[in-house]
Amino acid sequence: MSFELTILGNSSATPTANRHPSAQYLNFLDHHIIIDCGEGTQSQLRKYKIKKSKIEYIFITHVHADHILGLPGLLFSMNLMQRTTPLHIFAPASVFEIIDLFFFHAGTKLHFEIFRHLTNHTKTEIIFEDAFLKVTSFPLFHRVATSGFLFEERSRLRKINVNECERFHVPFTSFNDLKRGKDFISADGKTLIENHLLTFEKGEPLKYAYASDTVFDERVAASVEGVDLLYHECTFAHDKLDRAIETMHTTALQAGMIAKLANVKKLLIGHFSSRYEDLNVLLNETKTEFENTEIAEEGKMFEME
Repeated sequence: MSFELTILGNSSATPTANRHPSAQYLNFLDHHIIIDCGEGTQSQLRKYKIKKSKIEYIFITHVHADHILGLPGLLFSMNLMQRTTPLHIFAPASVFEIIDLFFFHAGTKLHFEIFRHLTNHTKTEIIFEDAFLKVTSFPLFHRVATSGFLFEERSRLRKINVNECERFHVPFTSFNDLKRGKDFISADGKTLIENHLLTFEKGEPLKYAYASDTVFDERVAASVEGVDLLYHECTFAHDKLDRAIETMHTTALQAGMIAKLANVKKLLIGHFSSRYEDLNVLLNETKTEFENTEIAEEGKMFEME
């Protein structure tokens, strides 16, 4: 599977008995990523059997507690587990100041290197790129410096023609190479089968956008135009619009409006205020603007191929 997104937390400022603050685990083209790291992220990783040792990249939208309180503990645990592989963190400068204070006062020396990538909430810019994945940050409009993230395939992987692979006895272990356009060569080197005989044409590159936290702003829609999957906060129902504006958050209705304006394929909503026990109240409101909406339910995995 090219894209697997597991929701670790969908609550806003305060956790509830069954909801945790913002955090997601994304496996996109074998890039193992944490997006935001609210309180309880480690416990959620353990609950959903996601190994901390696999995590290579952490993206933090902003410095508010419900998005970062899980980060120091996660880093300390990685260190206790004798991690030696580097970790890339993409975040505002303030996040690194907090991490440094934790390490300094704890007298902790890390066994692994943290590569620090500073985000800039004032502009849209590519912050990571390799042969397979590109990540772009874009401005969100909140009370502190906040960035959203757009994850997209550099080029679309080809699809496996399972019937033909079975006919030619191509092993499953060769599928990743086939997806990336390589021809099949047997282990003894005697058989070569051209890639186009074993795969289907690639489609459009997959795109996932993460937008939390922000007041309603049509510029966000422009930043996430046409994505396959959009995660957008909806802290309040629309009858709390004044409160949403005051705290610079979005209502469920407005999240649907952004998805419609951006012409996205599917919308996930999260970052729910603890006042809502029944999240269907927010889901139903969002659907009045954008029907193809789901709750970012904790523990649920969303897949795309």
